[in-house]
Amino acid sequence: MEQVHRSDPIPEVPSSPVSLTLPHSIHLVPLDQIAGFDVRPGFYDVNGATAIPGGVNFTVHSHGATSLELLLFHRMADQPFAVLPFPKHYRIGNVYSMIVFKLDIEEFEYAYRVDGPYDPKKGLIFDRTRYLLDPYAKAVTGQSQWGDSSPRGQHYKARVVKDDFDWRDSQQPLIPMEDLIIYELHVRGFTRDDSSGVTHPGTFDGLREKIPYLESLGVNAVELMPIFEFDEMQDYRQYNGNTLYNYWGYSTVSFFSPNTSYTASTEYNREGNELKGLIQALHQRGIEVYLDVVFNHTAEGDQRGPFFSFKGFDNNIYYLLTPDGQYYNFSGCGNTVNCNHPIVRQMILDCLRYWVTAYRVDGFRFDLASILGRSEDGSPMGAPPLLQSLAFDPILGNVKLIAEAWDAGGLYQVGTFPSWNRWAEWNGRYRDDIRRYLKGDMGLAQGAALRIAGSLDMYGGRGGSNASVNFITCHDGFTLWDLYSYNDKHNEPNGWNSTDGANDNNSWNCGVEGDTQDPAVDALRRRMCRNAFALLMCSRGVPMFLAGDEFCNTQFGNNNAYCQDNIISWLDWKRLEQNPDMFSFFQYMIRFRKAHRVVRAKTGDGIHGFPDVSFHGVTPWRDRPFDSQDRYVGVMFSGWERTTGPDIVYVASNAWWEDLEIQLPQLPASMCWEQAVDTWQAQQSPHILPDRQVTVRARSVMVFVAK
Repeated sequence: MEQVHRSDPIPEVPSSPVSLTLPHSIHLVPLDQIAGFDVRPGFYDVNGATAIPGGVNFTVHSHGATSLELLLFHRMADQPFAVLPFPKHYRIGNVYSMIVFKLDIEEFEYAYRVDGPYDPKKGLIFDRTRYLLDPYAKAVTGQSQWGDSSPRGQHYKARVVKDDFDWRDSQQPLIPMEDLIIYELHVRGFTRDDSSGVTHPGTFDGLREKIPYLESLGVNAVELMPIFEFDEMQDYRQYNGNTLYNYWGYSTVSFFSPNTSYTASTEYNREGNELKGLIQALHQRGIEVYLDVVFNHTAEGDQRGPFFSFKGFDNNIYYLLTPDGQYYNFSGCGNTVNCNHPIVRQMILDCLRYWVTAYRVDGFRFDLASILGRSEDGSPMGAPPLLQSLAFDPILGNVKLIAEAWDAGGLYQVGTFPSWNRWAEWNGRYRDDIRRYLKGDMGLAQGAALRIAGSLDMYGGRGGSNASVNFITCHDGFTLWDLYSYNDKHNEPNGWNSTDGANDNNSWNCGVEGDTQDPAVDALRRRMCRNAFALLMCSRGVPMFLAGDEFCNTQFGNNNAYCQDNIISWLDWKRLEQNPDMFSFFQYMIRFRKAHRVVRAKTGDGIHGFPDVSFHGVTPWRDRPFDSQDRYVGVMFSGWERTTGPDIVYVASNAWWEDLEIQLPQLPASMCWEQAVDTWQAQQSPHILPDRQVTVRARSVMVFVAK
């Protein structure tokens, strides 16, 4: 029962005016008492729990609730030491807000209980017995110890965060899209193995220790797999003596909270500082930071899943529901977030703004982003309000927005994702066409040529090749080494009889499945890896590759290692010592790309009578599309830069299993061709060619530069 009465101002509480991004000031004088605490109505437009002088402001909203309680807990306690019902006059519209005075943020955790109607067929499942996590919580408690299987009471509670990180004068790199080289990694797996040699393996600090390595490799953007708070113990199980976790983290618990199990030490009430320090250090080295974000579903799952936050606040608003109140499952994970409902749309926008302003994040990759464009009945929208809001939001004005332009419901929008010339896409067609072409499939030469040239057949009207994020490997699928070591996936350790993971890998084992001692097979695999990376670095669009590919990291044929918190998913840094030639080749190709802007972007309409982009067969100047029998592709880029002058680069790719004699285009009399890259060799030694006749060896790539 509410314990509320008006009281006179309490002298010892400061009454000086305090402003929280509001156009006016308010005297923070207690007006009521609830459960022994001095309180007053709070700041209704400041969501979440915020420390203010003299107390804490709690603001939360629910459309369908009839009453709401704030629960205060001692650290790690299962039962609250105080329950504070929100008085009816503390509600404006659907927002509840209360300032509780004399609360020390280091001495409590909090949750909510929400009461309301129960009518599952209408999606209303309010349950006042549940402890609910604040949707705007900045830190989640009880999650800091990875793999802790101890009970968590009624689930998650939140902590108030003191945002006192000193960014000093650090600036975001603001790297143009055309100049990016993106490196995708898993924070824990990147340094978790002892071979990483870091002091704090598997943490943000561990990754920070590897910044000199990233610099030496040459990448200028890291894309971090999910670092929002998730529960690695979700679907925890034992299989064949191994512990399987929710390792990847594509199952969000809290959108505003960093994963506290990725920190080297517990950060009570300063959660996020270690991550901020990592981002600051990366920025100081000119490396941008992108977050892989999951707004398509949450960890609450369907009606069989846990009930800890959104279900209890407004189940029928936060999730897409069928007419009878069941959960649509376009995510393949049990539920689908109702992204284009105004309430949810605002939460997502608030979330991204928070990560940009509080953490200085440079970009976001949106998992299963096609869901972000579905309406409340699940149908695709022509101009989704959420995607448009993100494209034009001022705070996000310099942020990279990258869509995984498909979902588990069969919607595939690669090349057609609503973009407003702001959104880029993971180009799944680049991955598929280049993979199939390189392994020698028929009829792929034309597709490969278009992908290398920037996929303008797909993105010509959408801001050009910068809309295409080119990749051949990513976390989801084979590593680059496994792509040429396995014909079939080997996901048996996952416990599903290898029924999980994609079947259409377009991989080739080079004649032997898995490990081999055959030097010819090993040499071919290495050449195929060099071929793939050479084409990736010589393609227009934004290149991205998977961490560890640069030293032949393997997942032993597992193409869906989502649950493997072990050497299957961890980087084995011993392979860097074993494969220095591959690492050197990656460094070389990254330097080559940076040295030739004509490969990265259109620099004019061409030079010396050559067009900006042209296609060639074994003889120059192909005047018709490649046919189904072609396995040789020549792509030439030409342009002019004010600072460097003319630049002409010819990429020659032979996916056939025999050598080919080719002829390069005739250059002006004052110029000659230099061989810059030959993947037949592990080490590169550029040299001037005596003439235009060249032998491109079987299954190899060569790159030539006009001098």
